[in-house]
Parts: sequence; structure tokens; C-alpha cells
Amino acid sequence: MVFPVIIPIAVVTFLGIAGYLVYRFIIFDYLTSKSVNETLRRYQIKKTPFEIIKEYYQSKGKTLSDQEISQLEKQYKRKEPEQFLAMYDAIRENSK
Repeated sequence: MVFPVIIPIAVVTFLGIAGYLVYRFIIFDYLTSKSVNETLRRYQIKKTPFEIIKEYYQSKGKTLSDQEISQLEKQYKRKEPEQFLAMYDAIRENSK
């Protein structure tokens, strides 16, 4: 008697959790990357977010590994995408 109720609830729960995880870790990352790349292209910046972060921290005197830069890139894309433009401006000002 209980099984006809529990099985559909379990299936719906599983599908809901799976859908959320797919959105959060695949679709959301894709959309944020696309948005950042379009913004950089709109301002005619030919550098990738990875290159911008690397040059910015080198100008600050910090040496980061490629893994650390990738983690920062992911964090900035998710939480602070406008930082790429700010870092690019700082790099340009330092080079002048």
C-alpha cells in the first residue's frame, strides 16, 4: 500500500536533484563563461579571462600556478564577472 506512493516520490526527488546538479555544474558554468566572453568581445579585448588574471596577479607581484588561476577564473565568472574588466583596466594602467 505504501510502495505506490513512495516509488513516485523517490523518482521525482531523484530527477529533481539530478536536474539541479546538471544545471548548477554544467549549464550555469556554460552560461557564465559565454557571458564573460561576450563582454570581453564587446569591449574588443582579445585576451582570455585566464590571461587577464595571470597578468593582473603578475603585475601585483604574485606568482600563481595554473590551477590557482583556473580556480580564480571559475570563482570570478560565477560571483564577480565584472572583475575581468577591472583587472584589464588595471593591467592597461600599469603598462602605461
